[in-house]
Amino acid sequence: MQFLFGEYPTDVKISHEFQEIENYNNNFSNSIIIADKNTAFIAEKFNKKYNLPQCILESGEENKNWSSVEKILSCAHNAKLGRDGIFIAFGGGVIGDLSGFAASIYKRGCRFFLISTTLLGMVDASVGGKTGFDFLEIKNLIGSFYPAEKVYIPLDALSTLPQIEWKSGMAELIKTAVLCEDDILFNLILENTESLKEYKNADKELLLKLVEKAVSFKGSIVSEDPKETGSKRVLLNLGHTFGHALESACGLGNISHGEAVAWGMLRSCELGCALGITPKERAIKITRLITEFGYNIACPHPLAAEADVLFNAIKNDKKNKNNALRFIVPDTKGALSVNIESEKDINTIMTILKGELNL
Repeated sequence: MQFLFGEYPTDVKISHEFQEIENYNNNFSNSIIIADKNTAFIAEKFNKKYNLPQCILESGEENKNWSSVEKILSCAHNAKLGRDGIFIAFGGGVIGDLSGFAASIYKRGCRFFLISTTLLGMVDASVGGKTGFDFLEIKNLIGSFYPAEKVYIPLDALSTLPQIEWKSGMAELIKTAVLCEDDILFNLILENTESLKEYKNADKELLLKLVEKAVSFKGSIVSEDPKETGSKRVLLNLGHTFGHALESACGLGNISHGEAVAWGMLRSCELGCALGITPKERAIKITRLITEFGYNIACPHPLAAEADVLFNAIKNDKKNKNNALRFIVPDTKGALSVNIESEKDINTIMTILKGELNL
């Protein structure tokens, strides 16, 4: 698959086996490798042939910070990497975001390749070029738009994934399915719920189809609105305004991104129903699917029960514009962006955060 995100082309290759990467691009001279402690063994296996400088970061959301970016930049400088050099990242959303951001500012922009190793990374973070890091306890406050030139998605990397990360990725896959205006992806997940609860039980051809559909959908959306200045790309944030607030309120890294997004999608359904946008039948259908995968959808959430804390985090969300809070809610098919400004609607948000509004 190939996409054009503004001036940046991205070539995406999805395959079953990691070993095919060597056939993807053999010219890896003038490069550095970036991984974390969870993906270092994958990177080192690849690097036996090339012996490139490596930057191995600590893993986890709590290390998605400026210090990690500095380590990548220092590695590139010490390796005497030129502007035509390549940052080759092995990992999921955190490593991809950090590496992409570092690539975007190193010598005003160098080349960036991404080998996506998590389900969340594959179906969401790998394409589209949103990069950055957390700052002031606010999720992704600092960042840039800088799509990877090449994205490689080896599905067999998922065999190393902890269950918590598999489950996190499934939430983003469900989010994409909700956004699709046809029900093909949603029904594929719904019909195969039991087998998709764990990687070891998932049919590999079905998994390939799901990842291809998710990447194709996101690529088409981002191609139309690469820097989220229009009305298309913002829809990909379904569940994220509530979800990012939950992550911040819990303490970044104390709850997985996917778990927070799943929780946020349920709150978005409640908001959509309250505003008369989301049909109740569709909200119930989405809720049932999310519940099947065992996400904690309780509200208040046991890790962040204070509605005021959550609301303050929502007020810091980077999608807000002109003092209006912006949420994405499901509609009849797909989703809509809504601005919350009136006292009545703000009270509705508080009612939701207190767990007092139910479908």
